[in-house]
Amino acid sequence: MLTPQNNIAVYFEIPVKDMARAKIFYQRVFAVTFTTEVIDNHPMALFPFHTQGSGITGALAYGDSYEPGQSGIRIYFAVTDIDATLDLATAAGGRIFYPKKQLADVGWVAEIIDSEGNIIALQQAP
Repeated sequence: MLTPQNNIAVYFEIPVKDMARAKIFYQRVFAVTFTTEVIDNHPMALFPFHTQGSGITGALAYGDSYEPGQSGIRIYFAVTDIDATLDLATAAGGRIFYPKKQLADVGWVAEIIDSEGNIIALQQAP
């Protein structure tokens, strides 16, 4: 049962068609190191997971049931410098989908299209 102190979202998977290309994109944009595994015959590149702190973790996922595209859910990545992150994303082959915008009480948000055609969102806290 969901309790008030828990968030309902705990994990995400981003579909990819080219695992090597996607790993390079996300490594360049977010400066992360992936752990790779095969789970249920699907290659996965796992984002770092820290048991201390907030937020969720996830993976880049490859397989027949993983189809990249722009019509799926939006995953928001917390960033400390949205302008620098947008620059890194475009330099890594991504495209800006929704330009940076300031939202009251949320901070700055923007959306990019990653190397695989997925739309992901960025949020810089106020």
